[in-house]
Amino acid sequence: MSRKHPIVAVTGSSGAGTSTVKNALEHIFKRVGARAAFIEGDSFHRYDRQEMRRELKKAAKEGRNLSHFGPEGNLFDKQLELFRSYGQSGTGERRHYIHDEEEAATYGSPPGTFTDWEPIPPDTDLLFYEGLHGGVVAGDIDMSTEVDLLIGVCPTINLEWVQKINRDKAERGYQTADVMDTIHRRMYDYMHYILPQFSQTHINFQRIPLTDTSNPFCIERIPTADQSLVLIHYLKDKPSVEYKINLKGLIDGAQITGFNTLVIPGGKMMYAMELILTQRIMDLMRRRGHLDKFE
Repeated sequence: MSRKHPIVAVTGSSGAGTSTVKNALEHIFKRVGARAAFIEGDSFHRYDRQEMRRELKKAAKEGRNLSHFGPEGNLFDKQLELFRSYGQSGTGERRHYIHDEEEAATYGSPPGTFTDWEPIPPDTDLLFYEGLHGGVVAGDIDMSTEVDLLIGVCPTINLEWVQKINRDKAERGYQTADVMDTIHRRMYDYMHYILPQFSQTHINFQRIPLTDTSNPFCIERIPTADQSLVLIHYLKDKPSVEYKINLKGLIDGAQITGFNTLVIPGGKMMYAMELILTQRIMDLMRRRGHLDKFE
């Protein structure tokens, strides 16, 4: 962690909805004037799309576990190097993973490949990571100790799968059976490298559907925000009673369900995130000594 060069990370599984928190934080950065170096978790995958297909076939033949959730499929050492470098000096290297044709046109390389490594922009106020492994612990690597604000996004698992199935079918052309195979193949790494992160976070946001998702492989539509509740759980820097009562009063329909837990209507999720996270970002900026800018 660093007073001068803070790191904010949003972590969650594939299909969890981390982009919602990313959007909320982007609004906050813009509103308070914080300059962020944006880091994509996908950029630390070990293999590009074609290489991953070859390595998956090889791993299957050899009986090895391989997925984008675990250490074999990622450059955790490279990510840790960036986090430490940024925390110490506000510098480091990043690259982009090119997901689709639109990004291919932007970066000038085919979908499924990486851009070259390049220095992050100079003179940023913070580093913002969004992806699978913002707080991962794997062997000697503990990413969570480098992060100043770690936010977990973890919907109930059936909803997570509903979201992943719908996304992969709509955006990547997969069949339901293909997504089922992927979920099954990743399960060991999911349990050992994704789930443990949610005990290292500062705040977790968990969306809970109010529709039947008992068989996620048969659900054609993702439950809407209004068909959901959101559970907000504070793990670190636990809030005072006054804070919780004040927050409850600002969000219609909010309920305090535990000493460090608040439940809100799903449609209030973005509003709640901006209320909660704006203060956290302001605190990080004040620690940098930018009181005049961020008061």
